[in-house]
Amino acid sequence: MLKTRIATGVPLALMFIAMVVYLAPWILALLFGLFVLLGAWEWSRLSGLESAAARFAYLLLIGAGLYLTADKVVLLGSVDGANVQSLMGTTCLAWAVALLWIKGYPSSAILWRSRAMRLFMGFMVLVPAWAAVMFLLSVPFGPVILICMVATVAVADIGGYFAGRAFGKHKLAPNVSPAKTWEGFWGGFIACAIFGGTLWYVKPIDLSHLDLFSVLAVILTTALASVVGDLLVSMVKRESGYKDSGNLLPGHGGVLDRLDSICGAAPIFAMGYMLVQW
Repeated sequence: MLKTRIATGVPLALMFIAMVVYLAPWILALLFGLFVLLGAWEWSRLSGLESAAARFAYLLLIGAGLYLTADKVVLLGSVDGANVQSLMGTTCLAWAVALLWIKGYPSSAILWRSRAMRLFMGFMVLVPAWAAVMFLLSVPFGPVILICMVATVAVADIGGYFAGRAFGKHKLAPNVSPAKTWEGFWGGFIACAIFGGTLWYVKPIDLSHLDLFSVLAVILTTALASVVGDLLVSMVKRESGYKDSGNLLPGHGGVLDRLDSICGAAPIFAMGYMLVQW
């Protein structure tokens, strides 16, 4: 399984970096939007939609959400910082509520197990994450900033995986994801702290106006949010009776299984970016 994950993950990572560096923002908006729609297709199944017509209707709803969000915050033009901050702040609050639901599962399912609520959850997971990614691309050194965000998620995932395999004994959220452990969580957290410190020291972009604490604050809260994103999707899959969201990516499951951590991390990273004026 590890070899399959690496064989799939490395080419995807290289392709992502090449896309971010070389493609125009409007092309990236369409490509990332396509990935969001693929994730929405998988989420529609997790929400209990069975007919193709109903699932396509949900895709249209998500597509409309992407368009209206881009228009509201002018993501491909002069970005409206106040609207972006309002959207990211609301999304951060939503993820805080999601953390409480994860902590309280399975009892918390009474609040969100309805089909309508799960569909709304999917909207809040996918659309603001796309907006956050496009916002990060719009700032100075945007491609580097976006790669740093995704690298933070990857470091948290890789550090958590190996620390969990080596030391994992205490379950992090046994009712949601039995394989995850506190040792894995702290392994990923420490790996991200090292990554953040290295980022501040090496300075691939100008960070002279920031102290180490500010950089670590953004990186570590992003790492925490990536775990929450992973656990939220795991919780919905468990409630829906599915092991994976799909099977498009060998060794990784579906598109949503790869987007879950980024969906949690991107809005928090974007909000942190604005707060510390990175």
